[in-house]
Amino acid sequence: MFWERLLRLDRRWIFLFVAVSVLLPLLFNLECHQVPTPIVRGIFDKLESLPPGSHVLLSFDYGPSTVPEISPMAHAVIRHCLERDLKVVFMALWATGQNLLTSTVDSVVKLEFPHKVNGTDYANFGYKAGNQGVINVIATDFYKMFTTDISGMPARTMPLMEDVENMSDMSLIISFGGGFPGIKEWVQFAGDVAHVPVAGGCTAVSAPLLYPYYPQQLIGLMGGIKGAAEYEAMLTHTYPKFDPLPKRGMLAMGPQTVAHLVIMFFIVVGNLAYFLSRSHKAKA
Repeated sequence: MFWERLLRLDRRWIFLFVAVSVLLPLLFNLECHQVPTPIVRGIFDKLESLPPGSHVLLSFDYGPSTVPEISPMAHAVIRHCLERDLKVVFMALWATGQNLLTSTVDSVVKLEFPHKVNGTDYANFGYKAGNQGVINVIATDFYKMFTTDISGMPARTMPLMEDVENMSDMSLIISFGGGFPGIKEWVQFAGDVAHVPVAGGCTAVSAPLLYPYYPQQLIGLMGGIKGAAEYEAMLTHTYPKFDPLPKRGMLAMGPQTVAHLVIMFFIVVGNLAYFLSRSHKAKA
């Protein structure tokens, strides 16, 4: 019987179909249309509402293993901030975050916004050990933890920092977090204490743990590559100049969407084959 033969299908055929469903969208650069969800739009709208010159703190709290998910959203947010002429303060609570941060500044800020001046439009303060203790300190005095940036430029002499004493002087905090310390700690020790809006970008597996903080303590959250793709879609729609740039989030959604559809197809067919073959045996 056809359905019984289908149940005995070699699993390697399924693996082959999934591999092809991932490979073809990558080869043809398939971009899936994205409809931004309110939880992602909250971050975009907040940055759009900030007046030029507002300070935004971006914390790189993740490592190399989560780069494919988190880096696309970080790049999109940085482009948005600099296009809006916001003052960007970079830092990291993870030791691995400093290299990722420096690489991002070189590949996005310096390459795409060469007119932006270090110390005036942005500053990279790098990694500081201490987990949530770092947040506790800078919530009241930023310069107790960061006296210079990673190049040795004194923090207090920067034009960027002349109006900044602590976290209360930030208009928005965005943590790109891969775990602890990360978004939750920024909410608990900065947002709730200094009354500064907090948003975040995280891996898809971490997002459900952070949803309870939205919308009271988190104004928005980008969860996984889907969140990155939604933010990229809003950015390119609002600022068409960014459309030619690589949109890794939207490109990654192509193979992910097709692969999920293929997996769902095999689940449906497999269950259908099971029940129909069992029904046939019962009748026999």
